[in-house]
Amino acid sequence: MSEHIIRRLGHHGDGIADGPLFIPMTLPGEVVSGTVEGQALRDMRVVTPSADRVSPPCRHFKACGGCAVQHGSDRLVADWKVDVVRSALEAHGLETDLRPIQTSPAQSRRRATFAARRTKKGAMAGLYARSSDVIIEIPDCELLHPDLMRGLEVAQELAKLGASRKGTLAVTVTLCANGLDVAAAQGKPLDGPLRMGLAQLCDDMKLARLAWAGEVIATRLPPAQRFGKAKVLPPPGTFLQATAHGELALLTSVREAIGDAAHIADLFAGCGTFALPLSERADVHAVEGDAGMMAALDKGWRAATGLKPLTVETRDLYRRPMLPDELHKLDAVVLDPPRAGAERQVEQLALASVPRIAYVSCNPVTFARDAQTLVDAGYTLHWVQVVDQFRWSAHIELAACFTTDKRATGLNLTSF
Repeated sequence: MSEHIIRRLGHHGDGIADGPLFIPMTLPGEVVSGTVEGQALRDMRVVTPSADRVSPPCRHFKACGGCAVQHGSDRLVADWKVDVVRSALEAHGLETDLRPIQTSPAQSRRRATFAARRTKKGAMAGLYARSSDVIIEIPDCELLHPDLMRGLEVAQELAKLGASRKGTLAVTVTLCANGLDVAAAQGKPLDGPLRMGLAQLCDDMKLARLAWAGEVIATRLPPAQRFGKAKVLPPPGTFLQATAHGELALLTSVREAIGDAAHIADLFAGCGTFALPLSERADVHAVEGDAGMMAALDKGWRAATGLKPLTVETRDLYRRPMLPDELHKLDAVVLDPPRAGAERQVEQLALASVPRIAYVSCNPVTFARDAQTLVDAGYTLHWVQVVDQFRWSAHIELAACFTTDKRATGLNLTSF
């Protein structure tokens, strides 16, 4: 047994000691003991705890892999996440105003993917254990919205019906205006009896919609999501911001970043999280690579009232980014790419000198890379708003405001 001092938290929430050693469920400044195995510590024991160590609010924390830092105080976790963003920017020589973090409350997650498996006595469903394919049942989860917890029972029933003997069913459950929107994957191939059984289950469990391997099996009620004045019926399993609180925090930041822009493009627009609310005050062109999302966004806009013109375009922005001659007429761009960032698109935005850019990111590292491209092209990074809607996890969201005066626009920095 040897003793080690935890120097800092890593990007995945593990404590890091000299070596380096990566030690889960530890905090900076703590002295821990254990037996070194590679870069891990076996039989770890906390010798000197941190003043920021707290009792985890969830009884499943030590076994479940859904959360990483419930053992740390809210202040420590908030500071750590802001520091991750600060460090990513500093690696590119960038500094800016990092606003106080916006953290979603406990039991507010409205979307989760459960793992479900058949057992000799029936089925079980939950989340995976830490760094494992073992399923941990989580009846008292402190992360998920109480109305979402019923998805565990749904996942169990789906596993009984359609999971293979050795396989694990992935069941994505999303809260919508009319209940639970459920999409299952990795199960048995659809046949007549399975299709009938799934349709009956959708009715018996009063689900809004049930999809299997991407195919909608039954819809009892429209699985609607509201974005501003519009109601959207997304394709099964579609991305949605993790919490209503987090979505509002990001939308508020985006509105501030684009100011009074009258002509906006929303790139990587999804089903309209930003495009539809922004169309209440500006003309919007929404671009997304998924045709189903674009169709849902367009239908939602057409059914709403009081919105300005909105156009949609299905386009893979990684292979075919919007070019300067398409961007020159815009006052602002909203950019919300996947974790890989938007390197090629950002290069084109820099060439076009779009006056305002609201950049929403779920990866501080790729955001900082793209931010450097914009700053090198003459943009000013005014501020970054860090948003923690994946409470107690290592995930970080942010929104940022960039402007350039290379193109005369008459825009100011006022918010809506």
